[in-house]
Amino acid sequence: MGIGPGALEHLTPKARQAIETADVVIGYRTYIKLIQPIIASNAEVISGFMGQEVERARAAVAKALENKHVAVISSGDPGVYGMAGVVLEVAAHEKADVPIKIIPGVTAATAAAAALGAPLVGDFAVVSLSDLLTPWELIEKRLHAAAKADFVIVLYNPQSQGRKEPLARAHQILLQYRSCDTPVGIVKAVGRDGEKVIITTLRSMLDYEIDMSTTIVVGNSTTRVINERMVTSRGYNIRER
Repeated sequence: MGIGPGALEHLTPKARQAIETADVVIGYRTYIKLIQPIIASNAEVISGFMGQEVERARAAVAKALENKHVAVISSGDPGVYGMAGVVLEVAAHEKADVPIKIIPGVTAATAAAAALGAPLVGDFAVVSLSDLLTPWELIEKRLHAAAKADFVIVLYNPQSQGRKEPLARAHQILLQYRSCDTPVGIVKAVGRDGEKVIITTLRSMLDYEIDMSTTIVVGNSTTRVINERMVTSRGYNIRER
């Protein structure tokens, strides 16, 4: 299930109910901390680190086979770079006959867009710059395609302390197709304590602090800054009455 960007107020009622009534709650330790106040005191909690997603999926399936009500949590939405796929794959691989329900959540793209204004009202593409599971060559190919097609582009997992090159390379690709004055939104820790929202340009995008908790929204040819908000035109004629 998706817990949204982080604050409990962004949890859907359905997701909250599933967590509150779960016998077992499983997730990345940072996400467990975000929802700790609503986990039942008698619930079993299984947390871990990034990179242990398959292990957590196997633990979830094993607990479900014990007839436990298991909540596997992802930040944002479980089907957007989340745990939904790997849980379904593990259950099928292990031939586990357990019911699996996927509960959606507010993903970082739409949460960041709301903080910035209305940059995603038309077609857009979401690309993760993490090459842990996807070869960089494929990420680069997708960036070229999305930029050439004039999609608004949302960048997930843009940069970490030890991984600076992918964002710099993505920036160079985007500059091949977009004006350097294209509006860019940078949202750090959206929906959490310390949230920071910046609207800048493609030219200046790399001048700001960017980390793994940052979501970047790169506008397209119709995106403008209106009253300090990013707005992508959908084509309405607002001048006629």
